[in-house]
Amino acid sequence: MTDNGALLEVRNLVKHFHVGGGLFGGAPGVVRAVDGVSFAIRRGETLGLVGESGCGKTTTGRCILQLERPTSGEIVFDGQNLTKLDDAGLRRVRRRMQVIFQDPYSSLNPRMTIGQILAEPLVVHGLVPDRAAREARVGELLRHVGLLPQHAHRYPHELSGGQRQRVGIARALAMEPALIVCDEPVSALDVSIQAQIVNLLEDLQRQFGLTYLFVAHDLSVVRHISDRVAVMYLGKIVEIAGRQALYEDPLHPYTRALLSAVPIPDPDVEARRVHVVLGGEVPSPLNPPAGCVFHPRCPIAVDRCRSEVPVLREVKPGHWAACLLA
Repeated sequence: MTDNGALLEVRNLVKHFHVGGGLFGGAPGVVRAVDGVSFAIRRGETLGLVGESGCGKTTTGRCILQLERPTSGEIVFDGQNLTKLDDAGLRRVRRRMQVIFQDPYSSLNPRMTIGQILAEPLVVHGLVPDRAAREARVGELLRHVGLLPQHAHRYPHELSGGQRQRVGIARALAMEPALIVCDEPVSALDVSIQAQIVNLLEDLQRQFGLTYLFVAHDLSVVRHISDRVAVMYLGKIVEIAGRQALYEDPLHPYTRALLSAVPIPDPDVEARRVHVVLGGEVPSPLNPPAGCVFHPRCPIAVDRCRSEVPVLREVKPGHWAACLLA
């Protein structure tokens, strides 16, 4: 899956973790956290990355940011292959790639004021060397995310969860990035606050021309903010399509099961829906099944699915699925 107009291209990304062995460990093994993931994100769009906990969403985001070095594959950001860069090269690129973490409390230094937290990247990268100019820039960042300039003098524990997440967004904006990886940025917040943060992210995207990789497991939030959606299962992309196409006509049985679990606020419609209930448990990434990784839980699996690995292919224009029966 390549796109000449893409800001980011992920090509056959693989990240394996070796576990066990050593002094106290058990039998050595390999956790296949990300196993051959490919996608592209165009400039100015939002790609939602969804799936169950443990499917490899966050690891994919960390590999894109080079917080985890991939086992193999390529990550091309604005024409540069990040897997080939040394530390100095990555330092220059990271100014244009930022992250919003899931937990707005643990991602902020409790011993620093909000002003110091927002000024730190400006100092580290030498963007605003003058102290007065830094203070003005901090106030500007706070206004962009809906906070007051006086919040710069407070510590993280003096803010609410929603306010802390706004600080995390402001810190990401400080570097004037092109790409922001949003790692479940609203999952730790109340529902009413979630809507405010999602709307803020959309406003900032329009204002600054940002590109988002939005990692989440809440399908209703992803539907609201995303242009396209990629569905992950056990380290693999099983479906990727435009938002409307994926929600109205899902091709992969796992996507259908995920969407059937999302409640509909109309009780009459909800009562008439056919729910897809998956049997069994998610297999361990230490020992994934042969063939299609979803076949042990798939309600439509046939014998081919147990031995043949499905390729992510374009079933309809712009709609890709990794299913032998799609």
